[in-house]
Amino acid sequence: MAHQDQMHRYLFENHAVRGELVNLSATWREIVAGHDYPQPVQQLLGELLVATSLLTATLKFEGDITVQLQGDGALTLAVINGNNRQEMRGVARVQGEIAPGSSLKEMVGNGYLVITISPEKGERYQGVVGLEGDTLAACLEDYFMRSEQLPTRLFIRTGEHEGQAGAAGILLQVLPAQDTDKEDFNHLATLTETIKTEELIGLPANEVLWRLYNQEEVTIYEPQNVSFKCTCSRERCGEVLKTLPQEEVDQILQEDGQIDMHCDYCGSHYIYDAVDIAAIRNDSGSGSDQIH
Repeated sequence: MAHQDQMHRYLFENHAVRGELVNLSATWREIVAGHDYPQPVQQLLGELLVATSLLTATLKFEGDITVQLQGDGALTLAVINGNNRQEMRGVARVQGEIAPGSSLKEMVGNGYLVITISPEKGERYQGVVGLEGDTLAACLEDYFMRSEQLPTRLFIRTGEHEGQAGAAGILLQVLPAQDTDKEDFNHLATLTETIKTEELIGLPANEVLWRLYNQEEVTIYEPQNVSFKCTCSRERCGEVLKTLPQEEVDQILQEDGQIDMHCDYCGSHYIYDAVDIAAIRNDSGSGSDQIH
């Protein structure tokens, strides 16, 4: 697929309902590239990526959002981090065997979903959701009903199109502080549910929306590009090194001759020798940013 990953927002003129459609196929492929994840983990990261992008677009703020699954199963962690510019990154940690076709609960075990919203201005917010639904979409729909009291439906699809992995999704949500007929919302959700995976992944957004809602009046807004982007840097890794005990850093230097800081998200390595460490210690800058 040559097209740029994009987020499309739309509004139903005759119903107090908004929608978002996102295709993240290229971004998903970049996130899993270079990692030897089992197929079910790759698929779950694709679903988590779509969900995070759709969540980010519902928020009116500048900042970051992190959606992570944690549990006691073989998949101990799956996390996607994004921001209001739709710059996304993600990683998973697997400890143990994951069989082909494993479900969300089979992979995660007893676990929960943590949604962390970190605005550039204002208070940080964190919501925790139990994995009561069978799918990630069902768990997030439950989150919206509990935290926002907003009827929300998520339609997340992963699959293949023209021999390449693809991930896409649609969110429908009742507008806040609006009276919406439940039957109207259910009708729009029923229409949306008819979309086939290959259509959602392979067709342009306008064509998907026409196929779904050609009997409705729909306003489509300018799309927003989505991309893979890691926020790691040599400077940030240096800030992390400042927070470590000096004896620990000196011991690693003595044993290995250098310190190799590795970013799990993108695979980058940042190498520091004794001269680099001395320069970092002499630097009077403050603050730290933890790398995961």
